[in-house]
Amino acid sequence: MKSNTPLKFFVVENHQDTLDAIKMFLESQGHSVVAAPDMKSALKLAPRAEFDILISDIGLPDGDGWELMKRLRDQIPEMKAIAMSGYGMRADLDKSKAAGFAAHLIKPFGPADLDEALKKVLASPAGEKVNH
Repeated sequence: MKSNTPLKFFVVENHQDTLDAIKMFLESQGHSVVAAPDMKSALKLAPRAEFDILISDIGLPDGDGWELMKRLRDQIPEMKAIAMSGYGMRADLDKSKAAGFAAHLIKPFGPADLDEALKKVLASPAGEKVNH
C-alpha cells in the first residue's frame, strides 16, 4: 500500500525476524520506522517518536500490548494502531478493540495482511475502532 505521503510507524516487537520483516515491508513502501523491543522502551520512546501509526505485538517480554495501548492513549488520544499477536481467539480480538486498536493481525501474517490492516486503519477516522 503505497501512500502519497510517507508515514512514520512505531513498531513494538521483541522478535527480531518479525520486526525486520515489518520494517522491510514498510520501508519498501516509502515509510519510516522507529522500533522498540518492549513496553518499557516503547513508553520511553513514544513521546519523542512523533509517529503516525503504532503497530504493537500483544505478547511483550515485560507486559502486553493492550496495557501499552492504554498507557499511550493517555498521551496520544487520537493515535491509530494495529495489534499483532499469535493470540487470535474472539476474546483476544475483542480485547484489542477495547484497548483501542483499529485492527488485530494474527501471526503469522504476510505483507498482504499488513497492507489490508493499514488500509483499514488509514480509512478510519482517528481513534475509531475497526474490527479485525
